[in-house]
Amino acid sequence: MLKSLLSVTSFLLIFNVFAQTFNGGSDTILDNQQLLSPTSVSGLPASINTTTFGLERVCVNLTHTYLSDLVIYIVAPDGNYSALMLNAGGSGDDLQNTCFQWDSPTFINSGAAPFTGSFKPMEEIGILNNGQNPNGTWQLFIADQAGGDEGMLIDWSITFSNNPADFYQFTSSDLPIVVINTNGQGIPDEPKIEADMGIIYNGPGMTNYMTDPFNNYNNKIGIEQRGSSSAGFPQKSYGFETRDVNGTQHDTILLGMPTEHDWILYAPYNDKTCMRNVLSYDVANKTGHYASRTQFCEVVINGQYKGIYVLMEKIKRDNNRVDIAKLNPQDIAGDELTGGYIIKVDRDDGPGTYWESPYLSSANIPIRIVHVEPKGDAIMPQQRTYIQEYVDSFETALDGVNFTDPVNGYRKYIDVPSFVDHLLLNEASKNVDAYRLSAFLYKDKNSNGGKLVAGPAWDYNLAWWNSDYCEGWQSDGWVYLFNDYCGGGYDVPFWWEKLMTDPAFQSDVKCRWTELRQTTLSFTTLNYVIDSLAAKIDQAQVRHFNTWPLLGTYTWPNPSPIPSDFPGEIQAMKDWIQLRFAWMDANIDGICYLGMENAILSDEHFTASPNPFNDEVELSFYLPSAQKLSLSVVDMLGNKVHEVQPAVYQSGSHNLDIKLPSDLKSGIYLLQIDAGNELITKKLLKTARD
Repeated sequence: MLKSLLSVTSFLLIFNVFAQTFNGGSDTILDNQQLLSPTSVSGLPASINTTTFGLERVCVNLTHTYLSDLVIYIVAPDGNYSALMLNAGGSGDDLQNTCFQWDSPTFINSGAAPFTGSFKPMEEIGILNNGQNPNGTWQLFIADQAGGDEGMLIDWSITFSNNPADFYQFTSSDLPIVVINTNGQGIPDEPKIEADMGIIYNGPGMTNYMTDPFNNYNNKIGIEQRGSSSAGFPQKSYGFETRDVNGTQHDTILLGMPTEHDWILYAPYNDKTCMRNVLSYDVANKTGHYASRTQFCEVVINGQYKGIYVLMEKIKRDNNRVDIAKLNPQDIAGDELTGGYIIKVDRDDGPGTYWESPYLSSANIPIRIVHVEPKGDAIMPQQRTYIQEYVDSFETALDGVNFTDPVNGYRKYIDVPSFVDHLLLNEASKNVDAYRLSAFLYKDKNSNGGKLVAGPAWDYNLAWWNSDYCEGWQSDGWVYLFNDYCGGGYDVPFWWEKLMTDPAFQSDVKCRWTELRQTTLSFTTLNYVIDSLAAKIDQAQVRHFNTWPLLGTYTWPNPSPIPSDFPGEIQAMKDWIQLRFAWMDANIDGICYLGMENAILSDEHFTASPNPFNDEVELSFYLPSAQKLSLSVVDMLGNKVHEVQPAVYQSGSHNLDIKLPSDLKSGIYLLQIDAGNELITKKLLKTARD
């Protein structure tokens, strides 16, 4: 009996008050290299779990002069691992008695260097409390991922206690579930590692359970991290290729999208609507241009829930993607040489991957044009020369005094409608990266049309009111004039500003905008799409933001004010769109003739005075011929505040008094003059009464 009581007492001591810390040593963190620091754990129970006894925290002391260069993992004896810190801290220095505690209220990515105290780690360390025997070698893995800075691991420790780290056990979703197992490997920036992937999808409206079989995909993949500025986010984006059981590239259908082997899992970490890319590609597709097909899903990697992702097509030449002719190595002369090429204005991938335009930006910054297909390391010299000379010819024509010549000017080289639509999507969304980063273009063979096409649309996570720099949050202003107010880095080519000085191009833009505002970009249509996407991820966003607790907090580069919840994020974006579109309605130059051979009206034919006004405006106008007109005054949210019934006005001069409601608030209003096939907008300013 006494022996039994002693055993119970010993058990209670272990599981109710027992905690033990094991210390690791010091080592140098070398520039752009990896470090494994071991510590030996012994004397613990033979099995750790998430309820009674297990891993509680890991503490680290280190010096480093650029923390975002670092990734830090804890590696268990059974080979499983969990990320403590991934590229957090920016250019800050040092971890000073920094403990990664599973139940800390502060996410490490929300802290600031030098990090001191307790923080929630990037990944759930509770995943390591998986029943394994903790006795053995635990390792702290540190990788310096960039050149220029070194540091020192001073010491580290690992603590086990009766307050073990737990983790979220994801069980089901109304979205497809993507499950990836890397078999103990970390996923690097490059090259791709081989892993296993399964997709559970039981069809629209059905619940998908983690216990269900992999019924949409179940095979090998090659996977790597992807992204530039987003590479520092804790929720990583991935590029992957589908493979067969032998590890060979294998085209397949994923979630109903056309067969291919190159795919992307995009992580919408700093987009709290999770939909800005999806929305942008939807608009691009509806305006008649290929953009990546998308599917929302939830992702689990090595047993850890990673939140909402967007499975999407990688931009590449394919009959179901960028549908241009394949350019083979032997295609070095004649029509075969003239296509198909995919290029982009973007960051380069090193020597040989790009060329510099002979035309500097307006801020005297070189513009780099990157080879996408064929890639810079695969393109033949004749092909490299051809596409560079073709783009040079376009730029030279656009820069020339006769650039508006419809035969020998810039229109000889580009597909104008694609440039118009590309401009309007970037301006409507006020994409802060527009025209200068991830700005794709492609060219088919001359026998297939052969002009340079703008697109496909790509990378709109910082659009639609999601940037607090370079005026990205403001509802006014043109993005194509980016260099005027935010130049000096990756600049916009001169193309877009020059195109917008051509009255014919202006009219193309005006006419297309007028058309789209009645269809794809009407508030009714766009709000319906936004609401539909929000409803699709409404259940999943709860889990997503539980894993990534970002709502109500600043995440680079979110503008202010920051909404406190998911519905607030959706509404804030919709409110901004209202203001943005109203500004564009009033400020797009050009006259839309909508198929008429000759202009009847022009902006100069109409004068509104006084402006600013109090309660009444006189509209003076001249008509070259009889015309039926209807007039309305709308506020900046598109709400109609006054209307003049349609009437036929004879040729000649007219003066029309417009009496506006006496209770109209001060502010900016738009007078819209609708001639049936033309729409002219005048900006009015209402002043407060004395």
